[in-house]
Amino acid sequence: MNTLEKIIVDKYLEVEERKKLRTVADLEKSNFFSRPTFSLKTFLLNPTKSGIITEFKRKSPSKGLINGTSSVEVVSKGYEQAGASALSILTDQFYFGGSTADLELARGQVTIPILRKDFVVDEYQILEAKSMGADCILLIAAALSPEKVNSLATFAQSLGLEVLLEVHNLEELEQSFCEPLDVVGVNNRNLKTFEVSVDTSLELVDRIPKQVVKISESGISDPSTLVAFRKVGFDGFLIGENFMKTLSPERAAAEFMEEYSRLMGENRVGKAGYGN
Repeated sequence: MNTLEKIIVDKYLEVEERKKLRTVADLEKSNFFSRPTFSLKTFLLNPTKSGIITEFKRKSPSKGLINGTSSVEVVSKGYEQAGASALSILTDQFYFGGSTADLELARGQVTIPILRKDFVVDEYQILEAKSMGADCILLIAAALSPEKVNSLATFAQSLGLEVLLEVHNLEELEQSFCEPLDVVGVNNRNLKTFEVSVDTSLELVDRIPKQVVKISESGISDPSTLVAFRKVGFDGFLIGENFMKTLSPERAAAEFMEEYSRLMGENRVGKAGYGN
């Protein structure tokens, strides 16, 4: 059993335990449940923003502890001020050190979309995402059957949430792509081996249907990579570890985005970041 398979087995057990703690009725009473959501697609395509989804991640199965000191409130607000189009907040506790409280705290700090980054296997988790203030959920093709992707995506959209489908190869893309999707992300990290290659994005960008927003995820540490990926058709990027491994993720993100803007030949960014 590889790491991804173990995570999914554990996640099914975790969800059943979570259902015992909070009923669906409890989730629907949340202050966030009825809030109008932000569109991840719209924010990624907004020309006044960077197209970057910045991530808050404390640890990972492959790297262990990445950042055990940064505050989710400070980093989230700093990411927004730096010009992030959206946030990705890890809510898996055992493998990634996250929590639902992290997303709720971030929601109170920013007015940009938030992706609940977790291993979604059950409709209950989508209701949870809505109740904690998320705007988008992640579905991982490698962890779900095509039928499950379709049903979970349909359910999410019925709640007003957008859906990001993550793929790692052409087979996953062809098998799992369906109509109720908003964003397709190409993960350059193989979740079975944890090896990273940005060539994965280049190989798949032209195979992703044009009706969805295209993003590249993982292994991105150089602003020039974003420039190259923009030229071949990507609309956005998810970057987390590159910022989180520093003492000040929000400052690292601001410096990265300023350099990216310079390389793109844009003049809309001052020292304070995008849109300021």
